[in-house]
Amino acid sequence: MKTIRVDVVHALPGRQRVITVRLAQGATAGDAVAASGLGAGYRALGRFGRKIDPCTKLGNGDRVELLRPLRIDPNEARRQRARRLG
Repeated sequence: MKTIRVDVVHALPGRQRVITVRLAQGATAGDAVAASGLGAGYRALGRFGRKIDPCTKLGNGDRVELLRPLRIDPNEARRQRARRLG
């Protein structure tokens, strides 16, 4: 059986955890998260910075990112910066 190597990344302010897992070829992002043990508290998944679904099939060398909820809506953050600078 062929396997693939996938990095699962959970980044927090000031630190990052990277767990490398080996999975069967054809594994999904959800499989990688489950195998890593890092699944608690994420809002969405990404692969190399682009949002993906848990059912997305992975390839060898992929990087699955656990995305946290945003603290503030990006549009609101821009408005607040404009008020401070303006």
